[in-house]
Amino acid sequence: MVDPDVDRARFERRLSGLSGYKLGAEERLLVLQSIRRHAEIRNWLLHAVHVRSNHVHVVVEADVPPEKAMEQFKAYASRSLNRRSARRGKRWAHHGSTRPLWQPRQISAAVDYVVNQQGWPMAVYRNPEPWKGIEPAKKYAH
Repeated sequence: MVDPDVDRARFERRLSGLSGYKLGAEERLLVLQSIRRHAEIRNWLLHAVHVRSNHVHVVVEADVPPEKAMEQFKAYASRSLNRRSARRGKRWAHHGSTRPLWQPRQISAAVDYVVNQQGWPMAVYRNPEPWKGIEPAKKYAH
């Protein structure tokens, strides 16, 4: 585990102009639903999602690089939130942490981290059939 980077968090807050955007319970569920829906539309294999009040973890196998998948999830979630909430503003950091996972053990460890090591569960999804239909050579996992 890496300790939080206080300076980076302060920098991101200055960039966004917000003291910290927090997702409420309904918003977290909406973000979770939008991520699941987008993965289904793109035919990506979603392993796990954990939507917290101030960040989101996703483990997904996609046919695009991790950064592209993250951009799409952010955009899709933002559109869903904008349709349902009058609250506007920058919700996401400029980038985020992405990491390709190439081995099944890496994917399993990432799923465990996302589902079980984030504190009190908020809006969580774990794929009940995580290995169904995987073609590892053709996909990225992140």
